[in-house]
Amino acid sequence: MSGARDEILGRVRAALEGADRSVISTERSLRSLLDHREGRDHADLVSLFAERVEDYRAVVVRCSETEVERAISDALSGALAVVPEGLGWYVEGAVPDTGQSAAELDAIEAVVTASTLGIAETGTIVLTHGAGEGRRALSLVPDLHVCVVRAEDVVADVPDAIARLDPLRPQTWISGPSATSDIELDRVEGVHGPRRLHVVVVG
Repeated sequence: MSGARDEILGRVRAALEGADRSVISTERSLRSLLDHREGRDHADLVSLFAERVEDYRAVVVRCSETEVERAISDALSGALAVVPEGLGWYVEGAVPDTGQSAAELDAIEAVVTASTLGIAETGTIVLTHGAGEGRRALSLVPDLHVCVVRAEDVVADVPDAIARLDPLRPQTWISGPSATSDIELDRVEGVHGPRRLHVVVVG
């Protein structure tokens, strides 16, 4: 057993002899991360967030505060939506959340919610289910989730997000529409949540 181990370790050492052990790329990454954490180029952070969200096959629309309701309406395209208490934007024809069962929510085409924050590095949206965000079932059952994210609530990375979140509150982290793959990597969307995600970035 010892001979086999020594042989494996010897191969590893031999392979590492010609490896580039410089830390330049690591230093660049850390410098870039520190720039974001110091609040530099927040507009770039928001652009990175939008880009990463789109990478998940979600639709992203950027607008001003006065354009939010129109952006929500365009995203719904006439679909019936359920809205949580305290949303803050008018959604024409919407059904208020009255504690509908999962089966009742499944019969509703869409949901519109606000969000707590967005994470630029991962394109992740975090809901903590306060006013305007509703209970977790709302963001998991309807087929379309229209989510409003304020540009000012976009942070650089996961550590920044955790620093701003209340650990005692429930949290839902959303990275694109619900999707899963089988052993042959065939992607199927909508198995564990909304099949479509439409993100409205305000500001």
